[in-house]
Amino acid sequence: MDVQTAVWMVLVTAVPAALIAWGSLYAIRRRADAWGLLDRPGARKVHTVPTPLGGGIGIWLGVIGVFALGTAAVAVARLQPELLAWLPESLRIHIPGLWSRVEELWILLGAASVLAVLGLADDIRGLPWQLRLGCQFAVAAVTVLAFGYGLTAFIPVAIVTSGLSIVWIVAMINSFNMLDNMDGLSGGVAAIIAATLAAVMFLTPDPGSGRPQLFIAAFLMIVCGALLGFLWHNRPPARIFMGDAGSYFVGFLIAVATLLATYAGYQQNRPHAVLAPLCAMAVPLYDMTTVLWIRIREGRSPFEADKSHFSHRLVALGLSKPQAVLTIYLLTGTCALAALLLGRVDSWAALLVLGIVGCMLALTVILESTGWRRDAS
Repeated sequence: MDVQTAVWMVLVTAVPAALIAWGSLYAIRRRADAWGLLDRPGARKVHTVPTPLGGGIGIWLGVIGVFALGTAAVAVARLQPELLAWLPESLRIHIPGLWSRVEELWILLGAASVLAVLGLADDIRGLPWQLRLGCQFAVAAVTVLAFGYGLTAFIPVAIVTSGLSIVWIVAMINSFNMLDNMDGLSGGVAAIIAATLAAVMFLTPDPGSGRPQLFIAAFLMIVCGALLGFLWHNRPPARIFMGDAGSYFVGFLIAVATLLATYAGYQQNRPHAVLAPLCAMAVPLYDMTTVLWIRIREGRSPFEADKSHFSHRLVALGLSKPQAVLTIYLLTGTCALAALLLGRVDSWAALLVLGIVGCMLALTVILESTGWRRDAS
């Protein structure tokens, strides 16, 4: 992809999404208390002053607003073809394909909005985990079965790929939700992952057309832009939190984008590229897995909120909260770069790339084990 096309993509996706989210969150911050969206300090929380919870609404507005404007623009451009002359040829040829997927796009956004409403209800009133998890599985199952999505894992059994896809979506939703425990953490990690996967889509041609996967890249860049607009308000000290509404919405969209994407075709010699989403998501998955393991090991419910998250454990080792967040950013960025490389190298080099990710996580475990031994003594 040429530089001009990349610049255009950023200007029509990430920039407007960031501006909408950034601007709308000023109004949401002022109204959050009246709406019952206020997170008060507690024993399981790291903030010390009541903080608004409506960040997810701003992220939702940023994503939905840009997709609404984009849908209207494509519809008008189809009726008045002369307007397409403003776009580079590399983007213009994708307009018919974009229009053919508008219905699918809005169904996906509708499903994501259902989860955002679920999260918003939990932010305001608190919902039992059984209801939240049941709704997540229901939305994921309807999405996967309605469109026939499946993980690109070369498993020729539809029921297996569908089941794995449903579990993947629910895991992504909850990994971002669990990561939302310090200022700027979940939103920043999600933005890094969305930007990296968008770059992967730019660099990975669709096996059918041989062209970059611009639809999915644009999808992810809009999510990334909305997150950046939110992070202006969520940077330490946070003036507003993402809340469950935001983490559910973002987790679902990123998960679905990974299912929509094609990382390697059956005839290509780089089947290892299908592991790119797993590398990009390595840190959130590590956090979720270790938190669940700690809770179960201690005989507590895996759904019980606590301070056993990766970020909390880094603070316990002596890092400040901003240092803990920056450390997780760097780990995520390193793993995300591995995802970017997987589709560009042969199988032997891919083993080295995956080895780097494994070593990063192993090093993290070793460093954390120092704290565990100190606590035990």
